[in-house]
Amino acid sequence: MPPPGVCLNIMEARQKQKGYGSFTNPDKFFNQDYQQLKQYCVIRGLRYIDEMFPPDCISIGDGILSTSDLARVQWLRPMKISPNPSFILDGISRFDFGQGILGDCWFLASIGALTFQQKILEKVVPIDQTFDEKYCGIFHFRFWRFGKWVDVVIDDKLPTIDGRLIFVHSKDENEFWPALMEKAYAKVCGSYTDMISGTPAEAMMDFTGGVHMCIQLSDPPSNLWELMCKAGLSSSLMGCGTPEGETSANNILKNGLVQGHAYTVTGVKQTMSQGKQLNLVRLWNPWGKGEWNGDWSDRSFLWQTLSAKDRDMCLTVDDDGEFWMSLQDFCRFYTDLDICSLSPDFLDGNSSCQWKTTMYEGRWVAGTTAGGCLNNRDSFWTNPQYRVKISGENSRKEGEKNVLLSLMQKPDKRNRHLVQNLHIGISVFEVKGQHKTQKGKFPPSFFNQVPVAQSKTYMNAREVMEYLSLKSGEYLIVPSTFKSNDSASFMLTIITKAETQCYENSGDQRDEPVETLKKTENVQEDNMKKNFFRQNSDKYEEVDAEQLKTLLNEKILKGDLKSGGFSIDACRSMVALMDTSISGKLNGEEFVRLWKKVVTYKEIFFLTDVSRTGTLSLNELRNALQASGKTIKDDMLSLMALRYGASSGHMTLESFISLVLRMDCMCKIFKQLSDGKSMNLQESEWMYIAMYT
Repeated sequence: MPPPGVCLNIMEARQKQKGYGSFTNPDKFFNQDYQQLKQYCVIRGLRYIDEMFPPDCISIGDGILSTSDLARVQWLRPMKISPNPSFILDGISRFDFGQGILGDCWFLASIGALTFQQKILEKVVPIDQTFDEKYCGIFHFRFWRFGKWVDVVIDDKLPTIDGRLIFVHSKDENEFWPALMEKAYAKVCGSYTDMISGTPAEAMMDFTGGVHMCIQLSDPPSNLWELMCKAGLSSSLMGCGTPEGETSANNILKNGLVQGHAYTVTGVKQTMSQGKQLNLVRLWNPWGKGEWNGDWSDRSFLWQTLSAKDRDMCLTVDDDGEFWMSLQDFCRFYTDLDICSLSPDFLDGNSSCQWKTTMYEGRWVAGTTAGGCLNNRDSFWTNPQYRVKISGENSRKEGEKNVLLSLMQKPDKRNRHLVQNLHIGISVFEVKGQHKTQKGKFPPSFFNQVPVAQSKTYMNAREVMEYLSLKSGEYLIVPSTFKSNDSASFMLTIITKAETQCYENSGDQRDEPVETLKKTENVQEDNMKKNFFRQNSDKYEEVDAEQLKTLLNEKILKGDLKSGGFSIDACRSMVALMDTSISGKLNGEEFVRLWKKVVTYKEIFFLTDVSRTGTLSLNELRNALQASGKTIKDDMLSLMALRYGASSGHMTLESFISLVLRMDCMCKIFKQLSDGKSMNLQESEWMYIAMYT
């Protein structure tokens, strides 16, 4: 059984600090180690079969093949498909392959773009793989997945019908890197079916892990051509798509373009035609055939208006899926352009400029940090907040864009087609005047101001971005879903040209313990509590969990409990938290100390229950914790809500008391056993604490 998710999150965060998940040190997808698995197979003379993505109908998925065709599928190794298989033949090119029956043109168009960037390609596609010495049917590829690089291991059994590949296939029957790469990405997505439909940006980001910009061609920026030229000169991948027709079918229009189809931008060229400057865009169809037949197509007479030099440089008359068109027609017939690059250099073409990238991982949790858009005035402030200070005004030209924000949703399911993206967006506020001294989250009143920038529309997309011009100053960035109480994980990437300081703004735990809130000692009241204890304790003047349950539910908190009172498990936990002698019981001193805490937390509970429901909404929980002497980060608040809150999104008095008692105890343990920053425990010590608190 794997460890709980909170443990896995801590492990992942520590691994990132050590460089795991980086471009040069990727994580092992499903913990499969390519070198170890290969060595095992070589020593034993085995052909590898991947148990995590087995050669069966489940890995293909539903909806691609009919039941009769699915029954005809045979998973064959390349040596059974061609007489002389090779991983790569004569280098890697976009003309090596063509799309099969799988609707993954977006993925193949991205591969087409990848073939232009040799350094990136060799990281994604390790080119030292062969069918020669030490071949044992195992291959691996690397992809960037939501903040980290992963190494994906596969076997080389490929789905065929009548001995022919049914998905992507090479034009040379002996070359297999495209089919194996497609299989590795299908494993990441969940199945081949999970690769149906998408945008080039998704795969291009998974090939680079870099900077992404999406340009709507219906309203292109004035510097579109300049951006495309700069991207062409940098380590960038470019892809685009045509609009869908009345259905999702890939119908071929009279002009030769395919509806609802992804293409690769493979080149740009500025030339002169009939005395006028002309901007041309070269595109490639991942089908490997089928081209535009309008102006500047392969057989267009307009090529005769160019110089012989430019014509010979650009024109190739061949049905290979690649063609030219003018920039005007490009904007007219395509919906969007995606540019992905390892660095933001293409944004301004200045490779000497040191852009700074800061990445945060967060989560919207219903009731605590899922405040929705600005339409939800009462809850918007509860969204995650990130504070940014921008300096270096002198280095910024008037109107120059210097900040790129990217908000990406992280899936909560492995299978790509089951992922339900929410409508998401970004709002940016300037922090001025007295607000600059604000500590922790900004309150609702702060958001009465108009944002200096925000998403025009909340998009149902994996990623949204904003490219901004921000003057020197302090800003608050708030990523949010459109609707409140929509839960999801996200990544916020802040890329700035100026010198910048960034940090999460939800606040951290304070140093002062909860007990600083206790009231002035009242001797008479203490004596009353001690007498009460003596009258209700056993002959040894102790109470166990069962006795504590009765005392709390029927006497101390009688009439205040709305949902059945404390359970026996909750009382066992309280005994363990307060039991200094490890006897499984509370003595008089321990009982009185617990009673005082319970009364204090009860008063805080009802003070912060402003809705007067007898429960705390998860928004009210934040205020109750602050009144208890704790200011916590959003991720910790979300965990508390998930662990102690009810499915209704509210927390009972019993749960609140249990929560604050445990938090107080854990803080004390850390303070006593740590150096104030970190704590080292032997296994026996860790188990000792974990099993009796």
